[in-house]
Amino acid sequence: MLRLHLVFSPEFVVPIPAAQVRIVRLNPESFGDLQVPRYMSAGAAGADIVAAVETSLTLAPGERLAVPTGLALEIPTGWEAQVRPRSGNAFRLGLTVLNAPGTIDSDYRGEVKVLLVNLGANPVTINRGMRIAQLVFAPAPQVHFVDAEALEQTQRGTGGFGSTD
Repeated sequence: MLRLHLVFSPEFVVPIPAAQVRIVRLNPESFGDLQVPRYMSAGAAGADIVAAVETSLTLAPGERLAVPTGLALEIPTGWEAQVRPRSGNAFRLGLTVLNAPGTIDSDYRGEVKVLLVNLGANPVTINRGMRIAQLVFAPAPQVHFVDAEALEQTQRGTGGFGSTD
């Protein structure tokens, strides 16, 4: 059985070239002034995305909502976009992405919507142009599944939740 051991050190790091992601503004007459996904610092892993809403929306505690972004993406084959919460929104407001991380597959061409939930104690208002989530792009290779009679034994075995504590 072939085993791969990855070693990470400065001399072995191979930079991954930036993938090009095409963006279509779905309603430029109404939302053309809103920012496209944008990295807010030089080292940011996630690009912030904003709410494309005509009027403010309020989420009561415990309420969830699919918030439109007004954008469609063309993600390269072999990549995915992960929709993740913004830590500031989660900490200050209790606002987070319900299915974090959400996955946008490379063959999806519809509008990106963010499933938000208010886990805080107070209502949260979603305003036009509010930064509601971030997109993190990652390689997403497809694997080949192989039927087997048994699996190779490991020290951990079938130990699951909390078994390595």
